[in-house]
Amino acid sequence: MTQSTGASGSLDLNLLLALDVLLEEQSVQGAARRLHLSEPAMSRTLGRIRKALGDPVLVRAGRSMVPTPHALAVRAEVSAVVERARALFAPGRDTDLRTVSRTFTIIGHDAIAGTHGATLFARAAEEAPGIRIRFLSESHVDAPFLRHGTADLEVGVVDTSLPEVRVEYLHEDRMLGVVRAGHPLLEGELTPERYATAAGHLNVSRRGKLHGPVDTELAELGLQRRVVGTVGTFPASLFVLCDSDLIGLITSWNAPLAAALGLVTFEVPLDLPPIAIGLAWHPRHDADPAHAWLRRCVRELMIDEPTGRDPSAEC
Repeated sequence: MTQSTGASGSLDLNLLLALDVLLEEQSVQGAARRLHLSEPAMSRTLGRIRKALGDPVLVRAGRSMVPTPHALAVRAEVSAVVERARALFAPGRDTDLRTVSRTFTIIGHDAIAGTHGATLFARAAEEAPGIRIRFLSESHVDAPFLRHGTADLEVGVVDTSLPEVRVEYLHEDRMLGVVRAGHPLLEGELTPERYATAAGHLNVSRRGKLHGPVDTELAELGLQRRVVGTVGTFPASLFVLCDSDLIGLITSWNAPLAAALGLVTFEVPLDLPPIAIGLAWHPRHDADPAHAWLRRCVRELMIDEPTGRDPSAEC
């Protein structure tokens, strides 16, 4: 970056750090707390940043603040520069994760937070107490979240086409059917025809799609199911299934979520394609020891076989 930060033309790296935190927190109060400054001091720092960039950076929107288009455009670059500076002064193998103060954003299906969130928060508290983790739900529109720095790690079905994004495939998953306990579908032989026609179906789709691989396979057999609607996430669908006779779907490693609500999963009597589960991140994080720790934690959680829960247990 060649932007001057003052009349003397000198570059104040502290402003870059402050800008990085401000764009993460989108709050003067939150940034002040992170940087151990008073709110007036943080406000003055934001003023210096605005003067240096020639841009408001953060603007008021109701009771909150939102980044300007220019701030969003430089966010990834600012984050990368700050991370390279951290790596320069704290080589990876010598970094003490207990002294790291960071906020990481994971984007993926809500079921990831529901299944693994508690374990990941507990591990962070033990190994890296200064690291905070934000889970963002998948959007109904595709956007370069990793490139722009909106998210630090993508988890789940990774379908990005950006050539610079690092993708690590972990394992193949499969879809299971899921219904309430005592559902009539669970009695007798489960054939494709019974599966298709026994009751209405509930789809899970972040884009609201009413058609999927299940419909393709049923069509090959001359069958058709009745999809009554869609919801955006697996956890939301499970609460609908609890109080209805609808038939739903869930990935096998999310089966514990269904079990926790007393729902029953079953093998779908169709030849459904496997689901590739993986991680994705921007290469600017490759040498960052804290990000490497996050990748390792999530990788281990995603590879471990899910364990069932006692359906009678209270959440």
